[in-house]
Amino acid sequence: MNPLISAASVIAAGLAVGLASIGPGVGQGTAAGQAVEGIARQPEAEGKIRDNRKLKILNTIRNSEELQGGAIERLEKARARLRKVETEADQFRAKGYSEIEREKWNLINSTSKTLEELENYKNETIHFEQQRAINQVRQRVFQQALQAALGTLNSCLNKELHLRTISANIGIFGAMKEITD
Repeated sequence: MNPLISAASVIAAGLAVGLASIGPGVGQGTAAGQAVEGIARQPEAEGKIRDNRKLKILNTIRNSEELQGGAIERLEKARARLRKVETEADQFRAKGYSEIEREKWNLINSTSKTLEELENYKNETIHFEQQRAINQVRQRVFQQALQAALGTLNSCLNKELHLRTISANIGIFGAMKEITD
């Protein structure tokens, strides 16, 4: 239990008992003063007044003991409620901390997954761009080879042979293009 709360409970109990005893003390003092005055006025009634006074004192003591028992009982109930509330607060704090930990790990896992997905996307994009660059280079090489072959054919062959060779080459390169695409 928190020492500050314990100290406050003890002080509160002391004040409650102290304040509760002031009223009976004042009442007893007043009753005793009036009893003395009554005996002074009628000395022959001293026994009767004393007996009456003893009964009142005993009744007051009994009432005070009952009040004290009730105050102690309420104090114990208050302490029990305080302990229960402290336990619930501790459980609430522990539950809150565990929820915070769980959320932290969820965020870490989510961030890790996102980073992994971004890394995969980056790698796929790089691979795609590499393939695209390779295909562009192939097309340029094929175009240059075709132009060189065409130039050689134009200079070496007659028209008819030239047309057949061009048709055959176009067919071959068309087939190669379909394979590469």
